[in-house]
Amino acid sequence: MENIPNAEASLSDPWLAYFADRGHTGVRHIGAGVEGVVYGLGDGRVAKVWSGRPPADLDLIRQVYADIARHPLPFATPEILDVEDHDRVLVTYERELPGNSVRVDSAHTAYERELPTRHNDALLAVLRGLASVPGTDAMRQLTVQGDDRPLWRDHDCFRNALAALVARAAARHGAALAACVSDFDAGVERTQKALRSLPDAPVTAIHGDLVPPNIHIDPAGRPVAVLDFGFYTTAGDPAFEAAVTAAIWDMYGPHAEEHATELTGLFARELGYASATLTTYQAAYALTTYDLFGLGDGDGHFRWCAQQLRRNPVFSA
Repeated sequence: MENIPNAEASLSDPWLAYFADRGHTGVRHIGAGVEGVVYGLGDGRVAKVWSGRPPADLDLIRQVYADIARHPLPFATPEILDVEDHDRVLVTYERELPGNSVRVDSAHTAYERELPTRHNDALLAVLRGLASVPGTDAMRQLTVQGDDRPLWRDHDCFRNALAALVARAAARHGAALAACVSDFDAGVERTQKALRSLPDAPVTAIHGDLVPPNIHIDPAGRPVAVLDFGFYTTAGDPAFEAAVTAAIWDMYGPHAEEHATELTGLFARELGYASATLTTYQAAYALTTYDLFGLGDGDGHFRWCAQQLRRNPVFSA
């Protein structure tokens, strides 16, 4: 997006003027995610205006970034350079990550039926890379968006921590989901039972939101950056990352269901994950994020989660 002059910026977005007035050149709006809005500042820096996390979480997020950066990866990850509190709004200054998004989100464009091979290869490279980073104490202390406590609190394994999260999330607004999904309570119980029955797995870094805009590639299609950690970032089974990525890569396109099935099969074959494990994690993801943006059929994410559960063989068995 092109730079916006100061006068126009002050009318359309006060943060553009704020950063420009602080001496940054080339200020531009880059994009918005669950965690906040990102602005390019020039000179290889960006600013993130946080909306999804309280300032108290910043030390943890910063430590998670550092934990990931300690391991050699074929792509860049975020690094916080400075922090400020502006009128109780948290602003972090970070290095600008290279490359361009794989593609725009499926909410804004219809993906073609055939998944591009180079996109699949980029996804596999990212999944393998993140699975090589061991889970750390800082990652275990993070709270999944919408929950009220660290995911791993009072638990010593990911599958049990996730099963407990499913119970808490279902209790938040489960009645709204039950109105759209038959046999809801039994499905929640089946999902929890399936989670607790999963075999032991490695504990690695999980991004939790690998949608196309959060992966940057170079002109050759190689992943060069992964950004926007925080929405579901934690430590856990790398199969969870693969399962969620397969489901959310194309959430709203005309071929979304086919793409999810295709990517789930691809990740099972190439990464060695059991198909039943992937479908169990996909049910858990739908049950723990359904109410984060709205309730009822008018909200796209809520509607998507209900659709996922209705066709998930673990939930609807």
